[in-house]
Amino acid sequence: MKLIYQHMLSFLLIIITIVSIVGYAQINCVTQQAYSQNYRRMEDYANSLGDLADTDNQDGTVMLNSEFLNQLQFILRSDDLHLRIFNDRGMQIYPEDKRKLHLADDVYQVLRQGQEIRVKNNNDTHTYLGPTKDDFTGVLVPWMNNHKIIGAIWLGSRVKVVEQPIVTAKKQIINALIVALIVGLILSMILSYYSTSKINKLSRATKKVQSGNFNVQLKHKGNDEIDQLVASFNQMVRALKKSNQEIKLQEKRRDQFMADAAHEMRTPLTTINGILEGLQYDAIPEESKPKSIALMRRETRRLIRLVNENLDYEKIRNNQITLTKTKFNASKELEDICIQLKQNAVKSTDELILAVPKELPIYADRDRFTQIIVNLVQNAIQFTHHGKIVIGGHRVNHGTEITVRDNGIGMNQEQMKYIFERFFKADPSRARLGGTGESGLGLAIVSSLIKQHGGQISVESKLGEGSQFRFTIFDQGHEQFVK
Repeated sequence: MKLIYQHMLSFLLIIITIVSIVGYAQINCVTQQAYSQNYRRMEDYANSLGDLADTDNQDGTVMLNSEFLNQLQFILRSDDLHLRIFNDRGMQIYPEDKRKLHLADDVYQVLRQGQEIRVKNNNDTHTYLGPTKDDFTGVLVPWMNNHKIIGAIWLGSRVKVVEQPIVTAKKQIINALIVALIVGLILSMILSYYSTSKINKLSRATKKVQSGNFNVQLKHKGNDEIDQLVASFNQMVRALKKSNQEIKLQEKRRDQFMADAAHEMRTPLTTINGILEGLQYDAIPEESKPKSIALMRRETRRLIRLVNENLDYEKIRNNQITLTKTKFNASKELEDICIQLKQNAVKSTDELILAVPKELPIYADRDRFTQIIVNLVQNAIQFTHHGKIVIGGHRVNHGTEITVRDNGIGMNQEQMKYIFERFFKADPSRARLGGTGESGLGLAIVSSLIKQHGGQISVESKLGEGSQFRFTIFDQGHEQFVK
């Protein structure tokens, strides 16, 4: 069943239930009032006649005049009241007809105690007056004189006359129910359409997102649950759009990486294969063989480095490496790195400057710290020509901060946004000038290692002015791990 029909059925069931409960309560109230008023009216008549009987009684028998009773019966019948009078032994003495009624003993015992008996329907009980053609309701009232029963009177009215207000009330309830159903049907259609229209819009929008359209945004004004769902849907679509863009960008970088890796691997493999063929067919002179073998070793190391960088990144990213953190003097390590990379800087006509104090304590994995600095400095050398690369460091609150600053080509905001992501190259068209970094993994490895240390890294750069990488390694017990 469609949701709109479910809502309509729910609204109608609620309306029918409410009207039924109210109608039942109303009919029950009218019924009680009708019978209660009828009982009180007949009791008043009976008590008035009882006063007359008590006044006329001199010897313990009922002394009401038959002619008076006939006249009274004539008057009462205009009000649909029927009269019967019984003597002190429970025998009917008025009206005088062939079928003399005698009150049952248990009934008479109740009357002797001065208690009135109310009969709702004489044909539904063994009481008292026996079955009649029409259903009657009424009262049996004892007449007492000095606590002694001198007679009793039955005043009754046909049930259908007493229940006329009840029938009228039932008709009104039925009419109200019909009107409520019509109005409820119209209102339920309006309310159901209003609710389901939002859901239908959400369903259509979901299908668009499913087909790959992430530009869907639904308008919402209210603050109900469906509007909150729409707001969450819009937020989800924006997140999916961003994620989809990231995925496409990652795929683009991956494709670029595969192309770069294929290019990087093809060149050394072609060189190695050519030298091996030359050696096989004695096409290389003896004096050139040492240089050829040295060239093969360099190209082989280049391939090994490319593979190792990928393996390193995967291990670091999946927390498959164990850091052996100790406290040591970072200045000594930085000096060794500067000596190691000085020749690379000279090839790029760069000046490598170390600006750190003699004592710079740091709590880190020594080998991984060296790897971080080497990658950062190699990156600076790669994108700097005829410039300066400054390695700085100082103590901060519960940690050590290291900076690598250059005045190379710099980066724009978009490049800085993705600089620490895998396969990203700030300037992929630029030829590499030696060292590591051709795979686009160097800075991704740096970022992962620093996060595993519980540290922080950031970059500041302006296009054409240079870049500065700043990272902090915190002391033991003060690491800031990101979940």
